[in-house]
Amino acid sequence: MDTDPDKWFYDRVSRNLIQLHSIKEVLYTGQTKFQSAEVIRSGAFGKCLVLDGKIQSSEVDEFIYHEALVQPSMITHPSPETVFIAGGGEGATVREVLSHNTVRRAVMVDIDEEVIAICKKYLPDHSQGAFEDKRTELYHVDARDYLAKCGETFDIIIIDLPDPIEEGPAYLLYTQEFYQLVRDRLTGNGIICVQAGSSALTELLNFS
Repeated sequence: MDTDPDKWFYDRVSRNLIQLHSIKEVLYTGQTKFQSAEVIRSGAFGKCLVLDGKIQSSEVDEFIYHEALVQPSMITHPSPETVFIAGGGEGATVREVLSHNTVRRAVMVDIDEEVIAICKKYLPDHSQGAFEDKRTELYHVDARDYLAKCGETFDIIIIDLPDPIEEGPAYLLYTQEFYQLVRDRLTGNGIICVQAGSSALTELLNFS
């Protein structure tokens, strides 16, 4: 095994668990207004989006995560027409939502416009044209502020945010107040779906 540290990405899952990914190529590295952003090509998972030092999505297995996140609620609802997505900058979440022909509007709110531009350029297979779909409405504002001011309700609300890293852009979207607001923005038979949980089952800081 090549032990050169510059050829490995260290993905810290928890205090007691680190995953190593071989780096074949660094496609992008930079800093947005809200967070650090990288796109690397790993040996096992292909192109990966990294935000604030944590892998958010990889091209080889992203379909597993995004189908599991979106499809259960979309199938459970009898006729989902309006969907709200908080986060989801790669565009794969809205891609899965738009696979349902009942959907009239998919409102996606991701505060970091630069991350979406990076994903469009380096990870186009994630969105597969979803950003250009006429049913997609994309807003680069705070999701909490949007829901507080929009005055409408949604059949499905999907929370697809990065982990609540202190000082990170999603930190204040992991509060009771935010989820009370989300509840108020659901239709009578609306469904909420949340990216939550941890691979470190004995460490409950971010456990759902």
